[in-house]
Amino acid sequence: MNKIISNKAIKRREFWVEEIRKLSGNFGNDTQKLEKELAAEFKKNGVFSLIDHLRLCGNIPESYRHDTSEEKLYSKYTDCLLSLSYTSLGLKSLVLKERADAADVEVFAKDYSFVADAKAFRLSRTAKNQKDFKVQAINGWKRGKPFAMVVCPIYQLPTSSSQIYQQAITQNVCLFTYSHLTVLLSYSELEGQAKAQQLLKTIFETIKAINPSKNATDYWLTINKVILSFSKKIQRLWDIEKGVASESIAVAKDEALTYLAQERETIMRMSHQEALKELINVHKIESKIKIINAISDNKLFTLK
Repeated sequence: MNKIISNKAIKRREFWVEEIRKLSGNFGNDTQKLEKELAAEFKKNGVFSLIDHLRLCGNIPESYRHDTSEEKLYSKYTDCLLSLSYTSLGLKSLVLKERADAADVEVFAKDYSFVADAKAFRLSRTAKNQKDFKVQAINGWKRGKPFAMVVCPIYQLPTSSSQIYQQAITQNVCLFTYSHLTVLLSYSELEGQAKAQQLLKTIFETIKAINPSKNATDYWLTINKVILSFSKKIQRLWDIEKGVASESIAVAKDEALTYLAQERETIMRMSHQEALKELINVHKIESKIKIINAISDNKLFTLK
């Protein structure tokens, strides 16, 4: 079976991981540079380059240290991708410069508006709690707007029972994934922005009609059925992204495990004194490898 995620897409990912590392230093200026560079790439290469980004952006590179300028800029990178995605759907969108107590992206349609936030996690991250998804927080950041959207990597979402689903339904926040967003972009290319916008509004309005529950299956069955029933042409796009969901995990694992293997080799080649200083990191690397190897396709895309 032919791979859907191309080598070109993986190379694009590698380029931007390094580009973010080079840009990081002055957060305000770096964010503006990042926005301009991404917008220029999108203008040059079109929506399919944006889809390449969305398929692989959900994992924070292991090569970025915790709480560093690279990690913070990576968060803005995913926000910029969201904003460009909404723009590609024909909406007006901007990335906000505020850094606390506000949503990261504002979006304006003809007859409604919403705020959005992009989430990314390290593959080696252990337990995630409801606060990591910021559902309650973004509800408070609507500032009078009727809707909100939190976009997450599909393989990091709870698949059984979680309070985030009940919070999303009761507070009218759409939990979405980069996979679902990619389907929307592909559909927009196929049948036009107007229909894609109509589908997006239908998804938002559906959230209000779901019976509040912590059940992940109930939530995703409803969302997936709404999307698939909107047009017969979506099924083919859906099948493509279902394959991508597994491929993206494999790409993310390879990136993370390659880096950690290189880190381990660097440590093993250290002098005795250098090795003593880094000893604790060896143990962290081993635990991260176990966590990454345990990640698998959660089959949310098979619910229909």
